[in-house]
Amino acid sequence: MKNAIRYSIFPKDPAAHLFEVTVTVPAPAADGQRFMLPAWIPGSYMIREFARNIVRISAEAGGEPIALEKLDKHTWRAAPCDAALTVTCEIYAWDLSVRAAHLDQTHGFFNGPSVFLRAIGHEDFPHVVDIRRPAPPAGKGWRVATALPELRAKRYGFGTYVAADYDELIDHPVEMGTFELLTFDAHGVPHEVAITGRVPNLDDKRLMADLKKICEAQIGFFEPVTKRAPMPRYVFLAMVVGDGYGGLEHRSSTALLCSRNDLPAVGGGHSAEGYENFLGLCSHEYFHTWHVKCIKPAAFMPYELQGETYTRLLWLFEGFTSYYDDLFLVRSGVIDVSAYLRRIARTINGVLRGSGRSKQSLSDASFDAWIKFYRQDENAPNALANYYTQGSLVALALDLTIRARTKGRKSLDDGMRALWRRCTEGIGEREAEDMFEKASGLDLARFFEQYVHGTAELPLGELLAPFGIQVNDERKAGKPSLDVRAVRAGSDLRLAIVYEGGAAHRAGLSAGDLLVAVDGLRAPADPAGLDKLLARYAPGQNVAVHAFRRGELMAFEITLDPERAPQLALTVQEGQNSVASAREAWLGK
Repeated sequence: MKNAIRYSIFPKDPAAHLFEVTVTVPAPAADGQRFMLPAWIPGSYMIREFARNIVRISAEAGGEPIALEKLDKHTWRAAPCDAALTVTCEIYAWDLSVRAAHLDQTHGFFNGPSVFLRAIGHEDFPHVVDIRRPAPPAGKGWRVATALPELRAKRYGFGTYVAADYDELIDHPVEMGTFELLTFDAHGVPHEVAITGRVPNLDDKRLMADLKKICEAQIGFFEPVTKRAPMPRYVFLAMVVGDGYGGLEHRSSTALLCSRNDLPAVGGGHSAEGYENFLGLCSHEYFHTWHVKCIKPAAFMPYELQGETYTRLLWLFEGFTSYYDDLFLVRSGVIDVSAYLRRIARTINGVLRGSGRSKQSLSDASFDAWIKFYRQDENAPNALANYYTQGSLVALALDLTIRARTKGRKSLDDGMRALWRRCTEGIGEREAEDMFEKASGLDLARFFEQYVHGTAELPLGELLAPFGIQVNDERKAGKPSLDVRAVRAGSDLRLAIVYEGGAAHRAGLSAGDLLVAVDGLRAPADPAGLDKLLARYAPGQNVAVHAFRRGELMAFEITLDPERAPQLALTVQEGQNSVASAREAWLGK
């Protein structure tokens, strides 16, 4: 393949977590070829500084060493040479997440941006990568799972894979190891699930059946006539751990991190809510195949991976995806309406828990994701709007608004399909709002100004009522509260979050304080124990609290509040047939 940029990646020392990666440029720039490793990965809006994991780097051409000059934190320039130039680097891979790379004796995983140097000026040439098997004794029985097209490699085998350009190369994560492989078709498209990690008694039939329903529902949503998916093949790469959760979308695959107990077990024995969460995660990342990987902000066309790329549209791309991920669980029949309403209620309660939503708009939260959302601290609930969860409630409110005002003739679905029809063009900062107006035939300017660019409270109870959904507050009025989130810290109880305006905040307690005693009694080391102790008091009573801060014992006089944490519940109210029909049109039968 003439002029192709060629890579190899070799698990050189799994015990030391080292990949050896090479890149060869057949015709390097005459004035010195430059190479850059991306600073972030699309879909995760934080500077990750992947170059910090490079342990060693060198260059050679024609069998002779070539000098490399480091220009900045992630860019190098090779001295001019007349032959094909090869750069070799060792990369430390010990990030057990969906964003970077991880390698040990049991498996290897990598995302392209964290391991593949970009040959500047050659990005549009074909890119070939040789994925190599580790040396014995490691690698016995290992296979390869990736959606990257094979060149000379066989499916699931080591060997060469090909991408049309650098952008495609780094958009296909790779898992290698002794994973369990499940397969199913969704509207004629082969889908694979590679599960890394031990999962006793996995109910693979149920998992495949449920994923098939979700995938077919989404394909049919965007292409109701043709049922044509935008990819020829799709791969779910799931890393199973004791406790973990996360996902990252790619054009034909997704990398997932999940807890073992969240996967279904034959005969039960798994967490029902955890399994719903896992299916919701799969649904979320799969929806991104259309909504982020195809439909995307104009600012991301193309991605500039050497530094921050700002957009005010993450409320649309992450928030609306977070709305549809659960919606497709109920529309596909994977969960029932009651379970769906419980999930909405949980989202509402989470959003209402903090006061940050009244201080930061969703458009500002999107813009500040680089420095705030991905770097949250103990004050985040008091300062930040969450463009995922709050954005999903905006999508819910917009959908219900359109359905009610058009008497069911239009919905948010129409707006999403309108975005899909012009997916080859980037979406401008205010363009999506105009498209939703055109698709619905409604003036929605006030809605967006209030709830996206402003901080007004969403009238969800009012919007849900025409669909026969009632909102009830199930808080116990007599339950006393410090209004904190506490966590066990060894044999102590540490305040992780102190909510603004609550009893603990007013008394002067702070996140990080270690509770010692409440009214002369030793503070329990677990949050449930603290709740039991406080249950002996009534709201409005004063209690003396002692806590350590910076190793110093401090005393506080606290007036207990009634429980402030929202505990809303949504229930279906049976009524007129028209109400039930409207609800079914929204959620499915």
